[in-house]
Amino acid sequence: MVTTQPTVAEVRAWLEEIADPEIPVLSIVDLGILRDIEWSAASGEFVVSITPTYSGCPAIEVIADTIRNTLKERGVGKVRLETKLSPPWTTDWLTDDAKARLHEYGIAPPAKLIHVREIAPAMACPRCGSGRVELVSRFGSAPCKALYKCLNCLEPFDAFKQH
Repeated sequence: MVTTQPTVAEVRAWLEEIADPEIPVLSIVDLGILRDIEWSAASGEFVVSITPTYSGCPAIEVIADTIRNTLKERGVGKVRLETKLSPPWTTDWLTDDAKARLHEYGIAPPAKLIHVREIAPAMACPRCGSGRVELVSRFGSAPCKALYKCLNCLEPFDAFKQH
């Protein structure tokens, strides 16, 4: 139980421990879902702002509940959660460390788009490293990801869509 008011930095450190429910190797901070934390002296509460990876993300309610429960377990009595849709989440908010862990986990990090004959992603298979990949479906295991197949090792893999 918290006997003194925690700092915003302490609250952020606690929330950095919350794993994304769909990609457990990343935290909500790694993904950029956690936008802001403020202490409101007027209302005596912490205001936590989050942004889903897309507006219909089913995991956002689980994330919100986990934030509330994590802070409650640490003795924080009053928390107001705000979901911010503007500006919309972008893969640019992923940390470099998050991109590396995605790759290690078997999900291709978002690829920068390059111009060839048409716009194509510049990505490599997270399993064998080959750049010979093809899109199988615009939607992978979640709408924020697409399903690709490596033409070298023939393994399918999810890839974060570039937003």
